[in-house]
Amino acid sequence: MLKGFRSFLLRGNVVDLAVGIVIGAAFTAVVTGFVTAFLTPLIGVATGAVGDFTQKTFAVAGTRFPYGVFVNALISFVLVAAVIYFIVVVPVGRLQTRLDGAKPAPVAKADCPECLSPIPAAAVRCSFCTSEVAGRPGFPAQAAGPQQPLATH
Repeated sequence: MLKGFRSFLLRGNVVDLAVGIVIGAAFTAVVTGFVTAFLTPLIGVATGAVGDFTQKTFAVAGTRFPYGVFVNALISFVLVAAVIYFIVVVPVGRLQTRLDGAKPAPVAKADCPECLSPIPAAAVRCSFCTSEVAGRPGFPAQAAGPQQPLATH
């Protein structure tokens, strides 16, 4: 039982996921610190609030609601999402497109006249029911004559 658990933990994708989570948490802490130190005071200045914007609250029936903390968290979330999208998702998508290259054109299909299964239009036989389709409507007549044996070397 312990051997199976060890092999599970040492799988590549589990270790990669753990590293990604740790780095993501550290990155989130950096962005939250940036928002708290720089952006929140800028928003406070822009809205006329002097000092720490996160201290802003409103009260309803004697209960205080610290909406500034929520605004700070919202800004942090938007920044983390934007950085992940523009620094990770977009470049990886471009790289994947470049590595994949051009997709091959899809093979023209036609329905087998016997079993109505979709098969390549250039097929000689149906891969589902094995009936000969060459020369029938919608299929070329490439197999009208006897087949040539394959040359062996």
